[in-house]
Amino acid sequence: MKKFLSVLLALGLAVSATACAGGASSSSEAASSEPEATPAAESEAATSEAAAATGEVMTYDEYMAAAVDEAVTIESCVQAKQSYYAEQGTATVYLQDEDGAYFAYDMACTQEEYDAMTEGTRIRVSGYKAEWSGEIEIMDGQLDEILEGDTYVAEPLDVTELLGTDELESHQNEKVKFTGLTVAPSTIEGDTTEYAFLYNYDGSGTQGDDVYFNVEYNGETYQFLVESYLCDSSTDVYKAVEALEIGQTIDCEGFLYWYEGVNPHITSVTVAG
Repeated sequence: MKKFLSVLLALGLAVSATACAGGASSSSEAASSEPEATPAAESEAATSEAAAATGEVMTYDEYMAAAVDEAVTIESCVQAKQSYYAEQGTATVYLQDEDGAYFAYDMACTQEEYDAMTEGTRIRVSGYKAEWSGEIEIMDGQLDEILEGDTYVAEPLDVTELLGTDELESHQNEKVKFTGLTVAPSTIEGDTTEYAFLYNYDGSGTQGDDVYFNVEYNGETYQFLVESYLCDSSTDVYKAVEALEIGQTIDCEGFLYWYEGVNPHITSVTVAG
């Protein structure tokens, strides 16, 4: 599984974790001819390291400034959750609040805790910041506490005009929507037939697997998918994708997952024309 491999890769990257801290902030470690980090940036990184060391709850900015493989603790609100995996006692959860969004992969929790996490529930999660092919997430996570009272359900942000821009990635894992997309053909290697969707990214699957479909906007093509662990074949969105036709205009909602580029997990599809 790709997530398991990411743990192995993380071990190999541990030595260079300091150089990776803060992603784009790595310019502060370049040759002496490069500008030095600003006091504000240094302060933010130091605050992030201090919070990680003590297990204190981080702000979203502190979380994003943390290095890959660094211990993190965050509080945010459940927007959606994948199936509970009883054999290992984990679940994958999409989280968001007013400041930003998180993706907690294989977070340890009990069945009772999983059932109690309804949309909007605020929780505290500890784990390690990880990156897989561009996707920033929390790995080896643990549900520390379900917090009473404070809830938040995000409204989807329209990011259609951000497709193909660098700005889109800054909304990673958020609840988003896309409007006015055109269903574009999908193909299978060695097959000249054009399809409106595929089971698995390469057409190797069957009903019940992830279902992928291509969309076109402003002359560019993007691959979207319905994640079967989130929305299985009995859901309206899964059936809506199975009914798509090439050339239709559609609107979509989902979570802005990232895998070698934009790869959103779609939760709603509406045919607009």
